[in-house]
Amino acid sequence: MSTTSLPTPDHAAELRGAMLAAGFTADGLLDLLGAPAYAALARSETVPALRATRGGGDGPLATLVRLFLLQQPVPYAHAASAMPVEAALADGWLRRAAGADGDTVHATVDVRPYGGPDGEDWFIVSDLGCAVGGAGGIGSREEGVVLGVGGASTTLAGITVRTPVGSALDLGTGSGIQALHATRHATRVTATDVNPRALGFTRLTLALSGAPEAELLTGSLFEPVGEATYDLIVSNPPFVISPGARLTYRDGGMGGDDLCRTLVQQAGARLNPGGYAQFLGNWQHVEGEDWHDRLRSWVPRGCDAWIVQRDVQDVTQYAELWLRDAGDHRTDPAEYARRYEDWLDEFEARKTKSVGFGWITLRRTDAAEPSIVVEEWPHTVEQPLGDAVLAHFARQDYLREHDDAALLEAHFTLVEEVVQEQVGPPGAEDPEHVVLRQNRGMRRATKVDTVGAGFAGVCDGSLSAGRILDAIAQLMQEDPVMLRDRTPEAIRLLVEQGFLEPVERPGR
Repeated sequence: MSTTSLPTPDHAAELRGAMLAAGFTADGLLDLLGAPAYAALARSETVPALRATRGGGDGPLATLVRLFLLQQPVPYAHAASAMPVEAALADGWLRRAAGADGDTVHATVDVRPYGGPDGEDWFIVSDLGCAVGGAGGIGSREEGVVLGVGGASTTLAGITVRTPVGSALDLGTGSGIQALHATRHATRVTATDVNPRALGFTRLTLALSGAPEAELLTGSLFEPVGEATYDLIVSNPPFVISPGARLTYRDGGMGGDDLCRTLVQQAGARLNPGGYAQFLGNWQHVEGEDWHDRLRSWVPRGCDAWIVQRDVQDVTQYAELWLRDAGDHRTDPAEYARRYEDWLDEFEARKTKSVGFGWITLRRTDAAEPSIVVEEWPHTVEQPLGDAVLAHFARQDYLREHDDAALLEAHFTLVEEVVQEQVGPPGAEDPEHVVLRQNRGMRRATKVDTVGAGFAGVCDGSLSAGRILDAIAQLMQEDPVMLRDRTPEAIRLLVEQGFLEPVERPGR
C-alpha cells in the first residue's frame, strides 16, 4: 500500500467536474445512502452503504461511491458513464482489469467527499482503505500509510483561527486537510511532512478540491522551512506516545511526549508578531509531577498560551487504543500480548500513570508578562471554535491591561445564551449555590455566590461595575467598600471565562 505510485493531478479538474455533476459530495452521499448507512460509514462499517448502492444500479453517484469510497470493482462501462475514465486511467486514479466478471476498473486511492466550512465541496485523497468513513478505516499496519480525514483532523480544523493571513504552515500535513482549510484565508500556504508520499496526497487533495497549490516540503518538524516565519502554524503531529516509531502517521519517533514538547517549544521563534500556532497533542501524567506545570514548561518565551486537556486515559486504555489502531488485536494472541507488554514497559520506565490529550494554542506577544492558561475541560463544546480562541486571547489582553480599580470603573454586558441554574435540595428556600452556564462556544459552567449571580444578571452595559456593586451592597445591607474590595477577583474570573464582555464607552 505504501509503496505504490500515486496518481498525477493532470486531469484533476475534469475528474472534479464529473464528481460534482454526479452529486459525489457530502450532501449527495447522505441523500443516496440515508442517515443510518452514512453514519455507519463514519464507523468504518461498509455493509449498509454497499446495500444502499446496489439499489443505485449503474447510476454515476452509486458507481463513484462503490469505486472510490467502498473500493469495489465496477464495470468499465459504468465508470465511463460516471467520469472521464480514460483520463483517470492515464493519470493513475484507476487501474483496469479483465476477469471472470468482465472488464472492470478499480480505484488506486481513497477519495472521500468532504464539506468545507462555507459549503465548499472538497475531496480528501488517501491510501486505499484508509479514509476514515471509507472501506477500511483505521487499522493499517503499513509504515508509510497516509490516512484520510478523521476526528482529530476535524477537531484541529474547527479550533483553528480563521482570520486572513499572509502565510500559513501545515506541519505534518498527511493528506492535506489543514492545508486545504488554510487556502481559504492564507495568501501563501506551506505544507511539510517527513513522509514524501503524504505530500503527494496533499497535492492530489488540493487539486481535486479545486484549491490553490501549496508549497510542499519534505522533512521533520521545522527543518524543511529553515528560518521562515508564519502568521499561522497548525499541526496534527504524530503525537502518539509509543515504544518506538512503527507507523509514520502516528508515532513521532522521540521518547515519551518529547515530540509534542519540541514542536511547541520551537514554534515560538517561527511565529510573526501576533501570529498563532495551534496543535493537537498527547502528554504524559508522570508520578510526582503536576501535569499543569509540565505543560507550562513547554511554552516558549514571548508567547501567550491556552492549553486545554480534553481527555485522560490510563496507560492500559491508551495502549489498547493504539494497538487496535494498528490492527494488532487481529494478530496472533502471543504477538499482541508481547506488543502490549512493550507499551506497559515503556510507561513504567517513564513513570507514566496516564496520558492526556488536548489542544495547544500559542500566540506571539510582546507583553512583559505572557498569559499562560492550562486547564481541563472534558465537556461538550460547540465547534467551530476559532472565534472562541480569538476571544480568549482578547480577554487576556483586556485583563492584563485592567487592574482591580479599572475593572470597577468598567462597564460589562452578560453574553448571550447564558442561563442561571440554582442548585440545592428540593423544597429548600435558598439554593446551595448558583451556576452560570453558557450554551455556545466552550459551553462553560461556573459557580457564583449571590452577589456574583446578581451582578451578572444586571450587567447590560449601562452602569459601571462599581455602581452595580454599590446597589447590591445597599440591597444586602453590606458595607459597599468591603464589597468593592472582595468582588474584583470574581469579576475577573467571569470575564476570563467569557461570561461577561467589556463595553467600550464613548470617549474612552
